[in-house]
Order: sequence, then structure tokens, then C-alpha cells
Amino acid sequence: MTRTAIVTGAARGIGAATAIRLAADGYAVAVLDLDATSCTDTVAAIEEAGGRAIAIGANVADSAAVTDAVARVADELGAPTVLVNNAGILRDNLLFKMTDDDWDAVLAVHLRGAFLMTRAVQAHQVEAKWGRIVNLSSTSALGNRGQANYAAAKAGMQGFTKTLAIELGRYNVTANSVAPGFIATDMLRQTAERMGITNEQLLEGAAKEIPVGRVGQPEDVAAAVSFFCSEAASFVSGQVLYVAGGPKA
Repeated sequence: MTRTAIVTGAARGIGAATAIRLAADGYAVAVLDLDATSCTDTVAAIEEAGGRAIAIGANVADSAAVTDAVARVADELGAPTVLVNNAGILRDNLLFKMTDDDWDAVLAVHLRGAFLMTRAVQAHQVEAKWGRIVNLSSTSALGNRGQANYAAAKAGMQGFTKTLAIELGRYNVTANSVAPGFIATDMLRQTAERMGITNEQLLEGAAKEIPVGRVGQPEDVAAAVSFFCSEAASFVSGQVLYVAGGPKA
């Protein structure tokens, strides 16, 4: 039996690497992002490797869109029993400069999106009496200057995860969180621009502060997600794994 996974925010970066890794692990994968056409490369990479995937366009913060997307996945790939809530955006600013929209947009995509996706998918997991939920947090959950909105959202993902583990454990559904540190993705280019430096300068500076001496790659995070989704992790639930190259954020 081939199980079906949904990965949100999977057009690029950590989401794309995770979708490709889960496909390699044997899952059929729904590659979900705001625009289905942006998922073409990820789907192509999975299919070229012999896997099965479809592109889904949906705003995870829109309840109706989420309901429709999950129903489509069930129809085209099979009931989704693995969910990776990775979709996220940045609207960084210092608190006194942060607008209402900066705050609302970030919490809507990260927290409301994870809530809506999980509520829709858990019905399939409970019916199957098996499931895996992995929520992407961040070292920013511990606090990060200029990211009050993002830090609050990522800390919220951890509390959300632990509650899901308690509520859904009786149905053989585990819920865990992966909290990446400094990972080389396109999203970081926004951070470099905000800081007034090049992306290369940002990466070089970060590597010097990380004990293992390098920045993370999307595949590093995908490997952690892969473990949480595996049978080997069936007795691991409600945990937060920092993938940050060291013990500090």
C-alpha cells in the first residue's frame, strides 16, 4: 500500500526538498503551494525519479480552499495520512515598525494554515488509524530581533504540535515539529536585503557562528522530517527537533 503525503509550501526550499525526500521514501506526494504552476519543478523531480506526485494550488489560510485541496488529493492520490505543514512567509520588522498586516499575514499562513490543513487531514488519519504530522517551527521560536510575528508563529507551532500529539495519539497518529536553524533558502535573500548585505555575506557570517561550521541545506531538514514520518518513529510524538548545527539558535 502506497501512503499519501501532503507537503505545504513545497514549490521550493525546505518544502521542495521534503516532498522529494518523502517521494523517495515511497509516498505519493501532493506538492501544495499558493500557485500550482510554481510546483512544476518539484513534481517533475519526483516523477523523473520514478515517484508519483501532483501539484496543488491553494491558500492554506483559506478554509474552503483547504477543504477542496485535501478532497482533491484524496481523489487523485489516495487518502492523505502524512501531513507536513511547511508553508510560511516572512514580514520582518522591528516591533514599532510592524504593521497590523505584517502581523496578521504571518500568523495566518503559519498558524491558521497549519490548523486548517491538519483539521482537514486528521479525518483521513483517524479513519486509517495511522498518521504522521510534522510541523515546521524554527530556532526563531526562541526569540529573534525583527521577527516578533514569525517568532510568535513558530513558537505557536510547537504548542500546536504537542496538543495534536495528545489528542490524536489514541488513533496511532504522531505529531512532531522540526525547528530549523540557518538554512540556505530563497527566503533568506529577503533577510539579506533587509539587512543591507548580499546573500553570500549573510551565509558566510552565519556559518562562522554555527558549531559545525556550515549553514544548513534544505535536505538536512527533509531528513529529519523523513524520520518523523517513518515507522521507526512510531513511539516519538509531541517532540521538537532543532536542526541547527549546534545547541544554540
